[in-house]
Amino acid sequence: MTLSCDVAVVGAGPGGYVAALRAAQLGAKVLLVEKEDVGGVCLNHGCIPTKALLRTAEILTLSRQAPEFGVMVGKPQLDWAAAQKRKSMVVRRLTGGVKFLLKKAGVESLQGTARFASPTVLEVTTEDGTERIEAASYVIATGSRSASLPIPGLEGPGVITSREALTLEALPNSMLIVGGGAIGVEFATLFGICGVQTTIVELLPRLLPLLDSDLGAEVEQSLKKAKVNVQTASSVSRVDRRDGLLAVTVLGDSHETVLEADTVLVAVGRRPNVEDVGLDLAGVRVERTGIVTDDRMRTNVSNVYAVGDVTGGALLAHVAMKEGIVAVENALGRSSVMDYTAVPACVFTQPEVASVGLSEEQAEQQGHDVRVGKFPFRANGKALAQGETEGLVKIVADGEYGQVLGVHIVGPHASDLIQEGTLCLTLESTWDEIQATIHPHPTLSEAFAEAALAIQGHALHM
Repeated sequence: MTLSCDVAVVGAGPGGYVAALRAAQLGAKVLLVEKEDVGGVCLNHGCIPTKALLRTAEILTLSRQAPEFGVMVGKPQLDWAAAQKRKSMVVRRLTGGVKFLLKKAGVESLQGTARFASPTVLEVTTEDGTERIEAASYVIATGSRSASLPIPGLEGPGVITSREALTLEALPNSMLIVGGGAIGVEFATLFGICGVQTTIVELLPRLLPLLDSDLGAEVEQSLKKAKVNVQTASSVSRVDRRDGLLAVTVLGDSHETVLEADTVLVAVGRRPNVEDVGLDLAGVRVERTGIVTDDRMRTNVSNVYAVGDVTGGALLAHVAMKEGIVAVENALGRSSVMDYTAVPACVFTQPEVASVGLSEEQAEQQGHDVRVGKFPFRANGKALAQGETEGLVKIVADGEYGQVLGVHIVGPHASDLIQEGTLCLTLESTWDEIQATIHPHPTLSEAFAEAALAIQGHALHM
């Protein structure tokens, strides 16, 4: 049987399902293929379940601090099974919501494994057999999976990825996390607060090495306060199994140590899912980092587009969503271009981290006359009232024109505050425009205005 449609989308993660919804809005006949669960990794095994469990850790922290606020609640106890149950409920509600939206939009969904037979034909293997799809345009949104490392002993019992970490039936007594990027520090936060003896090992000299250096330094301090053992400029050379434990050999600058843990979590990035999709038969160009696309999300094959993690760009759900919109708008005759100038990134540690635009180091490397303004949350009235005074707002600007080049935040609700910075970059705002904007009092957003004033040494409350 052959199914015909205007747009066929392979993969129902954030990039894929948003592409399908947008295409349906534009009047297209859309078919969406997914081999596992609607919502992809983000809704089922990544962003959403992680944040649900991190909320448990946040409440656990607040309950421990309750006496400081005059609230006596007794000694808090963690019910990990209850936390897992709530996490699963949140996931079911969101994935159910996406299914409803797709059905309401008239998107036809097909569960199965898709593989190109040619640039114009897609074959989908389902429980009932094989379906043949002929579409005017295709959008590949097959996502990514956890990467591994060629380290002896890293494959085997006791070694897990982020996916397994989210479904642990019981907390281990100890855990060693390989990788100090966003995934690694989020899990270090979660398990450290939940009472797991946690160590995080990062190859580069600081945590969150892809972000501004001030952010990694602040996160390292907060993790150490949570009694997480942080080892930067270090690497794991091997993993052995001894007496029911994992013995992990860690190499530092000038020393070698062996650390024991019940569980090793590998969080060293992700790899694009480009295998077994028939990309060679479709003639789609693939490099080491993923499928190659232009700024309209088109591959080298004119009727085939690719979005999200499979392209190897910014591995962020909100980027995949925007790329999905751009892809189908072009596929259906509109003209849309993907602009990566203002892409916010958020890390849900305690306190949170958020960043958009150029770091101070990147701005200097690009030859800007760099000006920096910083304002600490300890000098902000709302942060002090809330008892959340860790962190700062940092604005990186160009001294010649005053244009904001980047914004970097560590602190309470950083993931929400970063949107002002994102809008600044989108509108090419200058620091004096931020200074001229009235920020409400008492709010955390005042720290943003003060950081803009600090660029010229005019911060008022510091």
